[in-house]
Amino acid sequence: MRQKFEIAILVLANLFIALMLVSGSPLAVAQGQTISLEDQLKAQYTLVKMGSDSSGAAVVEQGTVLVVKKGGILGVPYSDQSILSTKYENGAVHSPNPLVSKGIGSLMSRMGKTQTTQFFQANVKVYPAKLAVNLPKDQVVISIVDCDSCNNVDPKTFFKADVVFQFPHGTLATANPSQVEDTIAGLLAIDDSASNDQGNNGQQGDQQGGQQGGNNGGNNDQGGGGQAQQQAPPPDPVQIEKGQTIDQVKAAIGPPDKIINLGTKQIYVYKDIKVTFLNGKVSDVQ
Repeated sequence: MRQKFEIAILVLANLFIALMLVSGSPLAVAQGQTISLEDQLKAQYTLVKMGSDSSGAAVVEQGTVLVVKKGGILGVPYSDQSILSTKYENGAVHSPNPLVSKGIGSLMSRMGKTQTTQFFQANVKVYPAKLAVNLPKDQVVISIVDCDSCNNVDPKTFFKADVVFQFPHGTLATANPSQVEDTIAGLLAIDDSASNDQGNNGQQGDQQGGQQGGNNGGNNDQGGGGQAQQQAPPPDPVQIEKGQTIDQVKAAIGPPDKIINLGTKQIYVYKDIKVTFLNGKVSDVQ
């Protein structure tokens, strides 16, 4: 009887773990550890590291470039001690209360400073600076900083703001990380053009190098009296496509620098890209 009871408990435990892995819950077990929703989001969004130099605030290490999809986020210069919060709920942007902004401005005027605010316009590019998950309040808070170099802003001001993503009551604790990322992308979407520009620049550099090499080879052949040989065409660019297996991706671009194992979902982190696998096949590339 005792043996049957132990077998039943073992079966129920295995069933519970399998359900968590399939659901993609924040409680998904990876390598014997519980990975929180906050850790999973931080694996998706690389935070910028800020510092200062002789000109003031400066970017030490770049983070993930995000594109603002809707206007209404109210920011202040990076040098300000205060920071304003904008709420995003049900697809709508709720700008800070004007009275709050006015109160902060009044406080700063007493300190001999002027309060400067500015709305982040749609299509402006920003970095995530901080990320926190508040499960009791069903909120994900992302602090953003202007990517002034991306926006061709000079002199740089690095306007900043807090964005509070409000989820329905009691839903965030069991939310699928992919669903949370989709909600965030409604206001702050990952900029795909950055990786595309890098790829185009690399292709242009390869083409220029090939042309220069061909010209030099032609000159050498002319000096020696020989006939210039036709240059071999460049190899086809490596392609990562949706639906490819892990082995196919590794064969194409090699082993990753880091692997984030979330059960049925795995993220392979390379120097320039992140490849997300779902059930062993490519579901997203960033």
